Amino acid sequence: MKFLRRGESDTTSDTSTVDAGGAATVRERPSTAGKGRPTPKRREAEARRRGPVAPAPLTSKEARARRKELRGSRADRKVDAAERKAATQDRRARMLAGEEQYLLPRDKGPVKGYVRDIVDARRNLLGLFMPLALVLILSMILSPALQAIVTLAMLVMMVFMIIEGVILGRIVSKRVRERFPDATDSSFSLGWYSFVRASQIRRMRAPKPRVSAGDSI
Repeated sequence: MKFLRRGESDTTSDTSTVDAGGAATVRERPSTAGKGRPTPKRREAEARRRGPVAPAPLTSKEARARRKELRGSRADRKVDAAERKAATQDRRARMLAGEEQYLLPRDKGPVKGYVRDIVDARRNLLGLFMPLALVLILSMILSPALQAIVTLAMLVMMVFMIIEGVILGRIVSKRVRERFPDATDSSFSLGWYSFVRASQIRRMRAPKPRVSAGDSI
């Protein structure tokens, strides 16, 4: 009679039973055979679930036919294009309305919203730079004799823009520190953000202004 000890590894295991007469009988338990093959990889298992892969097209005609089949019918493509266009317009409308989850990363957060309100409540000379520059360039094209005068005028405008940008940046940075003492934005980034927004035409700003010019912030 053989009994297995703990830790012994045999291909078979014996179990002993005692009958009514006290004689012990040993029964041999068959061992479980292994799979006999390696475990399939995850990619192979997924491929089998998806089904057989279509063979590669042999000619350009077959390739075009397969692409056309994958694209679907013209009506389906028009419906998909209309849905994508509607979704894009909806996201843009929500972004212009100032909804936080649709804003660009540069515009997110209460600090940037406060900066936009400060800039939008002011009447800035920076907003006049683009239309005045366009008028000066057109006048220079129409009358080349005014080139020197137009160049000087643009230089003067740029000097005023820089001066107003520096002043606006300091005002914005000071007010942000007072309103949000825990803000981590640097003074330069706040000043540059306010400068860029102030230099845009008011009706072309994104997100749209939520305060009127002259409001107290």
